[in-house]
Amino acid sequence: MSGENGEHPQDSGPRATSWGEVVRLRTLPAAVAPVILGAGAAAAMGELSVLRSLLAAGVALALQIGCNLANDYSDGVRGTDDDRTGPPRLTASGQVAPRTVKLAAFGCFGLGALLGLALVVLSGQWWLLAVGAAAIAAAWFYTGGKHPYGYMGIGLSELFVFVFFGLMATVGTTWTHTPQAPWWLWLMASCLGLLSVAMLMVNNIRDIPTDSVSGKKTLAVRLGQRVSRWIYALCLLFPITVFAALPQAVGTPVIVCILASITWLLAITQPAYLVLSGLRGKGLILVLKHTGFLTLGWAIFVSALLVSSTFA
Repeated sequence: MSGENGEHPQDSGPRATSWGEVVRLRTLPAAVAPVILGAGAAAAMGELSVLRSLLAAGVALALQIGCNLANDYSDGVRGTDDDRTGPPRLTASGQVAPRTVKLAAFGCFGLGALLGLALVVLSGQWWLLAVGAAAIAAAWFYTGGKHPYGYMGIGLSELFVFVFFGLMATVGTTWTHTPQAPWWLWLMASCLGLLSVAMLMVNNIRDIPTDSVSGKKTLAVRLGQRVSRWIYALCLLFPITVFAALPQAVGTPVIVCILASITWLLAITQPAYLVLSGLRGKGLILVLKHTGFLTLGWAIFVSALLVSSTFA
């Protein structure tokens, strides 16, 4: 294990073939899902701005990639990635100097901050600067700093993912278009937050064996396999509540919502079954990818229902 002076950690982890693997492309669909939903809500209220939506998407992607790189760096220099079943890591494998990975992470945070500043200037919602700063701090201190909250296993990781990748990302996107946040938007944002929690949970379920050895006490490690797997399944199930609320919220036909509920249940059956049946190791990487695309698909579908309500 090394510090930041350019020495490489012991070459013990799986080797990455590209930076694309390291930024974990499978997590990026879920990163833009709240922006799509927030923009769809703004469109339903007659206030859509394509430019602001694109800026919000840029912020979301930059912060997600920065978070992934920061996690690669921090876990790598601590040695918690020396023996893992997850995707390849640059720092732990010794392919790239830790300082380079760290600078790349902060570069992404900086880009996200600049795009966010432009979005705030356009919208006039200056309070969102504080939200953005808090999001960057949460991304870094997840596994960075002297006392990373991601190693505590007390639910802070899951709470911050719920808040920043669900509530704030969705409602914040809408708020940059129009200062409105109806109850149904908070419900939808909560569902996206829980889907993001599901992604974090299945990622940590995969790593329970190695995290237990390395001393990384995630919530999944503390709760154990059985409870963690049920939490994942319940997080997948909760978004069905939105389809029950849409008729009252925006006047979506009941039959459409019934069909949407059935479709969602069918879509989550396979990943929920695989996780509940005890799938382990690299098989869970595919479940993580599947969950990311489910999150994106749910956001697109609900956004389409919101927009279609304006033509009813």
